[in-house]
Amino acid sequence: MPKFEYTAIDKENKKVSGILESSSVAVATQTLKHRALKPISVKPLKEGAGGVLATLGLGRKNKKIKIRDMVVFTRQLSTMINAGVPLVRSLATLQGQTENISLRRHIGEITKDVEGGSAFADALGKHPGVFSPIYINMVRAGETGGILDDILKKLATQQEKDAKIRGKFKGALTYPAILLFITLSVFLVLMIFVMPRIGTIIKDLSGPDAEMPQLTQVMLSISSFIITKWYILLIAVVVGVYFLKKYVQTPAGRLNKDTLLLRIPIINTIVTKVAIARFARIFASLLSAGVAVVDCINVTAKAIGNAVIENELAEASKAVTNGQQLSEPLSTSKVFPPIVSQMMSVGEETGKTDEILIKVADFYEEEVDVMVESISSILEPIMIVVMGTMVGLIAASVIGPISNLSSQI
Repeated sequence: MPKFEYTAIDKENKKVSGILESSSVAVATQTLKHRALKPISVKPLKEGAGGVLATLGLGRKNKKIKIRDMVVFTRQLSTMINAGVPLVRSLATLQGQTENISLRRHIGEITKDVEGGSAFADALGKHPGVFSPIYINMVRAGETGGILDDILKKLATQQEKDAKIRGKFKGALTYPAILLFITLSVFLVLMIFVMPRIGTIIKDLSGPDAEMPQLTQVMLSISSFIITKWYILLIAVVVGVYFLKKYVQTPAGRLNKDTLLLRIPIINTIVTKVAIARFARIFASLLSAGVAVVDCINVTAKAIGNAVIENELAEASKAVTNGQQLSEPLSTSKVFPPIVSQMMSVGEETGKTDEILIKVADFYEEEVDVMVESISSILEPIMIVVMGTMVGLIAASVIGPISNLSSQI
């Protein structure tokens, strides 16, 4: 079907533009009017390089879809539906208002599918790279229960919580990352420029046959390798990182990586608490939306991001299918602390599992906040010790032969 570029005015008197599929200019103009847009210009899309790029969302205004964009879209859609605006009209309005051209393109395709009679969740399911299984399942539950606006509001809250935790992690790791970069840079400068000159001076003073300390020989060998065989080191690093990424993407590699994370001190505590907080909030949201318990477990397991915990929840799902309460398999878990199963048990007895799990999520998110804030204070002295050790080794390798030379004199 032909594509048309359009420029129009929305109901807030803002100029919007986009791409529309239609059989003719007249039909495209009529479609825009149905979307509460006042057309300014509607013209066929040029299928040259620029047109193709625009169609694919690869133009110069193309941006990666950020969490903030998704949160704004979800919350605005919730507000419009709650105000009684029809879904198709809400989507069309948001398509015109969205600045991110990639998200705008996806919204346009979803709008077209919904106009064609598809369920909103089914239309979202055609865009797995944008909308997660949790998003799609919760929307489906909201459509079924007639509470789509409330579900979208909960989804926006969940996205904001995830974005907040990720932002705090990035902020906490920024300073240690800078220290690590400086440490490696100082080490390379010393090994490439300083160590060879010092080695030459020592050999000139001690004579070509003089035997240097073992540490000095090791440091000079490392320096020589970095200077003369740097390309081997670079190739090894690039190849190693490539194959490591490929391995981690395999089921076995992902399981081994997540198992390792759960065994490293400090990191294992953070990973566990983040996983529990995410499990509790997502499970509660799905449960309150009317999703079956087994489906809640299966969807939540895939969203946690840890293969070890995912396997445990898969086993718990089998136990629930066989008639057990979810609190029973969780009580024997090696990852979930006893308080989670106890709180879950209370929720199952009182029929308020979703409310209690929200409290669990709030508690563990606060715990994560405290731990993340302390990461910098923990890693900073470690990085300083690492930096001091590197410089100290180089200094010791220089002082050793000088000391031997002075004793000979």
